[in-house]
Amino acid sequence: MQNQYDVIVVGAGHAGCEAAAAAANMGSKVLLLTMNMQTIAQMSCNPAMGGIAKGQIVREIDALGGYSGIVSDKSAIQFRMLNRSKGPAMWSPRTQNDRMLFAAEWRKMLEQTPNVDFWQDMCKNLIVSSDGKRVEGVVTGMGLSFKAKAVVLTNGTFLNGLIHIGEKQLGGGRSGESASHGITEQLVQLGFESGRMKTGTPPRIDGRSLDYAKMEVQEGDEVLDKFSYLQNTSPFISNANPPTLSKKQLPCHITYTNPKVHEILKTGFEKSPMFQGRIQGLGPRYCPSIEDKINRFSERERHQLFVEPEGWETVEIYLNGFSSSLPENVQYKALQHIPGFENAKMFRPGYAIEYDYFPPTQLKLTLETHLIENLYFAGQINGTTGYEEAACQGLMAGINAHLKINEKAPLILNRYEAYIGVLIDDLVTKGTDEPYRMFTSRAEYRLLLRQDNADVRLTELSYNLGLASQERYDRVKQKINAYESIINYFKNTSAEPDILNPFLNSIQSAALTQKWRYFNVLSRPNISIANLIEHDEGLKNQLNSFDNETIEQAEILMKYEGYIEREKENADKLKRLEDYKLSPDFNYNAITGLGLEATEKLKKFKPLSIGQASRISGINPADINVLLIHLGR
Repeated sequence: MQNQYDVIVVGAGHAGCEAAAAAANMGSKVLLLTMNMQTIAQMSCNPAMGGIAKGQIVREIDALGGYSGIVSDKSAIQFRMLNRSKGPAMWSPRTQNDRMLFAAEWRKMLEQTPNVDFWQDMCKNLIVSSDGKRVEGVVTGMGLSFKAKAVVLTNGTFLNGLIHIGEKQLGGGRSGESASHGITEQLVQLGFESGRMKTGTPPRIDGRSLDYAKMEVQEGDEVLDKFSYLQNTSPFISNANPPTLSKKQLPCHITYTNPKVHEILKTGFEKSPMFQGRIQGLGPRYCPSIEDKINRFSERERHQLFVEPEGWETVEIYLNGFSSSLPENVQYKALQHIPGFENAKMFRPGYAIEYDYFPPTQLKLTLETHLIENLYFAGQINGTTGYEEAACQGLMAGINAHLKINEKAPLILNRYEAYIGVLIDDLVTKGTDEPYRMFTSRAEYRLLLRQDNADVRLTELSYNLGLASQERYDRVKQKINAYESIINYFKNTSAEPDILNPFLNSIQSAALTQKWRYFNVLSRPNISIANLIEHDEGLKNQLNSFDNETIEQAEILMKYEGYIEREKENADKLKRLEDYKLSPDFNYNAITGLGLEATEKLKKFKPLSIGQASRISGINPADINVLLIHLGR
């Protein structure tokens, strides 16, 4: 057996899989160490990818050459673009997925990736150099030693995991799977700070026992779309031109709780681990348990529940919105008073899980730890929640581990370049004391960081790293040339009044008194390129050779041109602050005029730029001015 690797990835969840694939595709020899080969890329919670802000992250992962977008497309049972009624900065793709097919596709892609080896075992300890400053490998539960130049820890909820169901406590990292012990204790001995967090999951239901006629149907989108920028990744989109729906999507359903359900759930509060203080960790603020919702929003008579199928070939149902750690008999009794669930049968109850994490302020922006060289953390170990947040951290950790051991410059995405950059900067610079979840509101430059342009923003960067394929790079260049030609046509070609005025009159928009550039007509409210094509045969013929994705991109860039330019100017101001570099060894004690709190925070966080320093909690504008003066700026 080989025991010398470039990179060892511990854990094969969403973060671990992306880390292993990225490092291997860049040329590193990788070992993926997992406690169970049958649960690689397991969707531990809801069977879905994307959503508000998370969909943008999946598209960015795809543009950077990651696998999550491709796997999500291939295992999708439904696709929806959320927030279509709002501006394009808020549009967020989401797939409902076949849980088993998702994991199978991930494993297949990893097994087809050269340079990835697998080993089923628990990571018991890290091998650290004699001076305690550099990681050199891992020791497994079987006592085997594997050496490596870098190690990426993606332990998920398994570090000293504890499952809560009512008054019952079970050791485990996931239902039916053992917890991992030893790593937390070793890291604390090495000087790391650790904490506890919790998350939860709802009961799984037998779909054959439900009455869907009593629920609202939630169909997938009629407009065809997918996550990956590559072709032929969706089971729904045919290869015909134009593409057509080649497979029917599975519907989800919506139902609601009611006062009777709440009354029954309250009878279990005295046995709730959350209310009795048996759970020490903080849970996700934006995905609370059903008992937490009833307690915090006592004025509400009902809460929305999403009834989500787990796959094409199973009757198992995920009840999104009913996460609970109440006793199983209380959960079951309450379920039977939900419309459509009167005869419901449970496959397993909901539960809460408590686990160790390490505050991410102990990391560099590359996700390498400050204390131990070449040791990287990614995923829930950093205090995040969600598949997408974990996957993008794994991708970045895998990329940076490879770059570091090959003595190349790191990849650090700025806040104006990607949602991934926002997420990592938030974690490392601000930290988190509750499970961190990405939202569009966290991104100051969200109009620049849309889901539709992730490929334009990031593919060239990925291509230069050796991750994105030539096919990806060529497709992006073609897309840019195509939408630029559309924009050029709209800015330099005039619309005929007699052709468009009947349409403009019908929507009560001012008629054209002379020829107008199509660009100016499009800038009016409630007018889209689709409207213009419908009423202008010449324009329709001109755009006939372009696909919907390219036309949509051109329309967004034209309609929001002024706003986009303003946001670019703001991003340029931030970039100037990011260009003022700071050394991790900078002596802040030597700067007169810097406050005591600012000095302590800067010494602790070791910012790499003035921009990063300005975002640290407790650092005020006066402190930044003192730093700039000291740097001669």
